[in-house]
Amino acid sequence: MAAPSMERVVSLCKRRGFIFANSEIYGGIASTWDYGPLGVELKNNVMRAWWRSVIYERDDMEGLDAAILMNRLVWRYSGHEATFSDPLVDCRECKSRQRADHLKDGKCPNCGSSNLTDPRNFNLMFKTTVGPVESEENAAYLRPETAQGIFANFANVQQAMRRKLPFGIAQIGKAFRNEITPGNFIFRTLEFEQMEMEYFVPPPEAQEWFRYWVDARVAWHLRYGIRESHLRVREHDPEELSHYSSATSDIEYLFPMGWSELEGIAHRGDFDLRAHTEASGTKLEWVDGEERYVPYVIEPSAGADRAT
Repeated sequence: MAAPSMERVVSLCKRRGFIFANSEIYGGIASTWDYGPLGVELKNNVMRAWWRSVIYERDDMEGLDAAILMNRLVWRYSGHEATFSDPLVDCRECKSRQRADHLKDGKCPNCGSSNLTDPRNFNLMFKTTVGPVESEENAAYLRPETAQGIFANFANVQQAMRRKLPFGIAQIGKAFRNEITPGNFIFRTLEFEQMEMEYFVPPPEAQEWFRYWVDARVAWHLRYGIRESHLRVREHDPEELSHYSSATSDIEYLFPMGWSELEGIAHRGDFDLRAHTEASGTKLEWVDGEERYVPYVIEPSAGADRAT
């Protein structure tokens, strides 16, 4: 049986009260959606199932709800200010904007023209101002991921809950990305809900835990009824890896628009904890007697909207 078209999915979701276009009475806003009476229940069920699985059914995980706004230095020293960007090109013919790394044969996907501007980096973070005066000193960002709130609170959680390694910290929350080419309904939107955990492990055990979490997250999706034929694991090539990752595997689902990421599992090493330790002067490390080291981190990160 052929997969339904995206247009049919969108139309059905509106008619049945699952998902509506945001601000529709004023013409809407690109790639922003509202969950209707049935949609909000479905999405909440997804998030409750994830929370139950990673928090209540395990004895090695703690929950967290970090704020959306953080000190700007968090994003500077996590590398987001410098590297969290996509290459942007403009088509001089149809005036559309595209990601340069998504072009085929160097041509605009809208009109087929090769008359494009040179690529320039476009930072994906939404910038705002804290306080009454708009200035660079008062600049802040809407978080593009929930992970940094966990890293900043690593020592707080570990000490307050008296945790020994390995253990994890999990949270569900909004993230925001000023995408160049959002779309495909709720697959890629300007704001979205992340279900994310950071699992802290001794460095020699990191690869073993990375494989464990890939298998565990595949099992979770199958547990809740996703067809095995519509699920696969794809390992990232070296040139695909993020600046913090030494290995990443995507759990992909066969959406109406084709195979795309449903959840990513990243081996972040000690990049984040070490970067924040060096920048802040606060030691984000594991100490047990004479033993002292910065833990490695395995990050399973799922989108509640994509799972919905």
